[in-house]
Amino acid sequence: MPGGDASDPVREAGEAAATLRERYDELARIEARIADLGRDRIETAADAYRRAHRVLDQYEEDAVGTGDFGSYVQFRGEFGEAVDAADDALAADAFAAADDAVDKRRLSETDFAAARDALEPAGNYVDLLADRDEALDDYRAARKAAREARKALDARLDDLREVAGMADADLDADVDRLREPIESYNDAVREAFDSFYKSASARDVFSFLDRADGTPFVDADVPPTDLREYVTDYDAGEEPLPTLLEYADYSNSKLEHYVDDPGALRTAVAVHRTYVERLDAEPLTLDWPPAGGDELAYEIDELIPLVSRVADDETVATLRSVRDLARDEEYDRLRRAAVVRDALDEPERGLLKRGVIDDRVREAERTVSIAEDVLAETKRE
Repeated sequence: MPGGDASDPVREAGEAAATLRERYDELARIEARIADLGRDRIETAADAYRRAHRVLDQYEEDAVGTGDFGSYVQFRGEFGEAVDAADDALAADAFAAADDAVDKRRLSETDFAAARDALEPAGNYVDLLADRDEALDDYRAARKAAREARKALDARLDDLREVAGMADADLDADVDRLREPIESYNDAVREAFDSFYKSASARDVFSFLDRADGTPFVDADVPPTDLREYVTDYDAGEEPLPTLLEYADYSNSKLEHYVDDPGALRTAVAVHRTYVERLDAEPLTLDWPPAGGDELAYEIDELIPLVSRVADDETVATLRSVRDLARDEEYDRLRRAAVVRDALDEPERGLLKRGVIDDRVREAERTVSIAEDVLAETKRE
């Protein structure tokens, strides 16, 4: 479970919901102001402001001083048209003042600067529209972040509830009573199978795998049909599998000294190299945490005849000792502790030990409720 992560989904979801509320309120405030002034009137004033600035920028160099008279006339016409606003238009006085600033027979750079200064009140409406666009972007980003944080909190709440469901476990139980014999057995059977794999004939290994595959609790990887047939039909099947892999790397001239039909070996063995190399003892090992008592005992009953074929008596005895533990009256308590320890990381185990897990569940549930309310209340059409 993701309990050891430095992040805190509960805190992050709460902060994301608060940020979303702030961004929504800010957007609503700006849109209310726009609605009060009139969206069309604001856009008209903003467009006029932009057009007026474009004209000033375009003609300033040619229309000042004793410049091109034609440019001066054209400038006055275009600028007058740009700032021609109705008396009740937003920033009408600003547009009139800007027009007066350049209503001269001879213009200077100072006059152009004065016109720009006069236009500034109209520029506020350009800023207002830009503020609205920025507030809308911020709102959308905050809403996305709040949804993602709520989703992460949902997952965290599921984890916390699962942890709470493990409060019955005795975390101080001596699970090494189970772990040590299971690990000892697993290490021993892996070593034994490796030795068997390297020394037994390919036929014997495949026969062993067939028998293992016939038991419900052993998930053996049986050989491909063409490889099995080759091992059964050709004398090379008496060789260990690593030897057959080695043969597959020989040249034809060299291989002829070892097998009757080099082509058959290459066809059957080389194409299944990955399968042969991956054979290991994992189907014979015991899981950790272990299965329930009855299931584990039944699994071991099936494993004992198989393991006896590849491992020594000590390994089989260890396996039998695990079966005895599975039938012990303490097994369920030890296994429950093992399952919980394996499922939880240290911070989550700490929640159980301190007895605060139910408080954390309730805190997460409250924050989920708040986040859902904010998302619903700040939804826009």
